[in-house]
Amino acid sequence: MIFPVDKTRFKLFLRIGLIYLLISLFADFVSNHDRFWNRYFVLNIWQALFVMPLAYNFYENLVPKITRKRMLNSLAILFGQLVLFSFVHYLWYQLGLTLQLYAPPKEPGSIGHQIGDNLGDSIGAILFFGILRHIYDYRKLKIMAQQLRIEKQAAELNYLKSQTNPHFLFNTLNNIYSLARDKSDLAPESIMRLSKILRYMLYETSGNFIAIEQELKIIADYIELEKLRYDESLSIGFKYDVEDMKQALPPLLLIPLVENAFKHGVSETRSRPFVDIYLSVNQRKLKFMVKNSVDGMPDEKTPRESIGLTNLRRQLQLLYKEYELNLDHSASVFTAELKINLASYV
Repeated sequence: MIFPVDKTRFKLFLRIGLIYLLISLFADFVSNHDRFWNRYFVLNIWQALFVMPLAYNFYENLVPKITRKRMLNSLAILFGQLVLFSFVHYLWYQLGLTLQLYAPPKEPGSIGHQIGDNLGDSIGAILFFGILRHIYDYRKLKIMAQQLRIEKQAAELNYLKSQTNPHFLFNTLNNIYSLARDKSDLAPESIMRLSKILRYMLYETSGNFIAIEQELKIIADYIELEKLRYDESLSIGFKYDVEDMKQALPPLLLIPLVENAFKHGVSETRSRPFVDIYLSVNQRKLKFMVKNSVDGMPDEKTPRESIGLTNLRRQLQLLYKEYELNLDHSASVFTAELKINLASYV
């Protein structure tokens, strides 16, 4: 029978056929070890050479043609094919005997009885190939689905980063604009600090990780840039306790909390503005707390999140299995607390 052959799928059936052959050889060796070499060894190889292309044609060419509209007709055709294959299987067995490849394993019965035995063997072999084929395809589909999920998450993460970076730069440029508008002598220094931040964002944040010391440096630069806008009334505290400054961290993960403290807190505080920042990383447990002054209670019961905080929360969902991001807005203080188990990176 001539049928189209997919090389990749045919190789799969070759591998399944090898497993089928090894199992058959082992079973006959255990049950008939005294007659194994002169009766069963070559017989099993000869049978496998027939069953493997039979199973390939059955599952890759016949089964896909089954339709719901013609279910009964399709099943009748498949059963007819099994009967036909059983008869051909009998002829294949007889050909092996004629070529004296092996001795008959038992006394031959009637032709009908032998064809019946071959029908049972054919159905058993077909089921064996079908089960292993299904397991392989299911595993392959599961891997493909997982890969698609990973690619989708990576694309979403890149999109979030592409949103966060322009948003961060936009706010920074607004700060410089306010200095330039007031003809402040600090405008050149602010541009220089912005250039350092831009250089960092262009060359250091393209990878998946950076060292924590680099993240601390960009936070320090951003704080210095923000301080140019305020007088001595602004109180800023920036402390950290990190056991290993070379630990890996996704780039610009912490900066949205700092940026939020200035943009939505200090800039809107009329008296005694402050920002307190504390970072600790010990035994792969990160704790980052940012407190800033605010005026009045929020209108909503739940603090409204900025674009930066919303994006940060989604990035955390994509990056880590164990994390907490808690926001608290009291009458005069807004607190953002982030906890991450760095070992839970996805």
